[in-house]
Amino acid sequence: MYAWKTPCRLLYASLAALLVALGCGDATGPESPAAGEIVFTSIRERFMRIWVANADGTGQRPLTPEGETNLEPSWTPDGSRIVFTSWLDGNPDIFVMDADGSDWRPVTRDTAYDRSGRLSPDGKRVVFVSERSGDPDIWVIDVDGSNPVNLTRSPSSFDVDPDWSPDGARIVFASDRGGGRQFSLWTMGADGTGLTRLPAEGGARSPSWSPDGSRIVFTSYRDIGDAEIYVMRADGSGQTNLSGRAGVDELPRWSPDGEYVLFSTKRDGNSEIYVMGADGSEPVNVTRHPRWDAMAAWRP
Repeated sequence: MYAWKTPCRLLYASLAALLVALGCGDATGPESPAAGEIVFTSIRERFMRIWVANADGTGQRPLTPEGETNLEPSWTPDGSRIVFTSWLDGNPDIFVMDADGSDWRPVTRDTAYDRSGRLSPDGKRVVFVSERSGDPDIWVIDVDGSNPVNLTRSPSSFDVDPDWSPDGARIVFASDRGGGRQFSLWTMGADGTGLTRLPAEGGARSPSWSPDGSRIVFTSYRDIGDAEIYVMRADGSGQTNLSGRAGVDELPRWSPDGEYVLFSTKRDGNSEIYVMGADGSEPVNVTRHPRWDAMAAWRP
């Protein structure tokens, strides 16, 4: 019911980097070897909407209506609901809906910009980005909307892109607190203590923790003018380029079994959802649509 009019500066910059010309041709390729279901953001008409599809790209269907801006979907740990960002009330808030798109429930209702929600592995709390204290910080809140807590409390930095470790003990996120307005990756305890910087240099965003907790996949900007999908051990060692080609590859997310990685890419001219092996092998175009598709997550 509300168009996307004046989003916050950081989210606007992130989305602007993703948006491309919407009239590019359809891409073809081999079928995805993966099974299951994915949720993603798409612009098929005018608005960002949340869609679901089988992991091989078949059965694509919208969950949210045209005329409202809804984006950044992620699954609850049991796969029964979807956490997402919505402009339903005129500014971004965190909502939860059932997997079929019904029964919307607000998690946040604040005049500030709240976005990028991820439900904890125990299903009790949502970690998210909020500007209610000024610059973007990482917050947690109970899933019923009570007990909001600012974990990072860093007024001089931008803290974004949070994700839980699979045991719920730690949170990984991106921050420019290292200086130079260049983002790097950090981890902290679920209560905000134990802040640790990971050696993902050259600019890094959108980290995602593997289901077994041993690895983190992320977007790296260390190659000038490029964005690639990298993976590393949870302590930051053993960094490897998975996507390994010119172009924009970003926003990676793991499959539930840790065997595959979903990501967004512009290698076909427009933004598409691809899946590749966890070692970077056999990338396959899943969405194969001439419009804009990005921000995908795999159903547990």
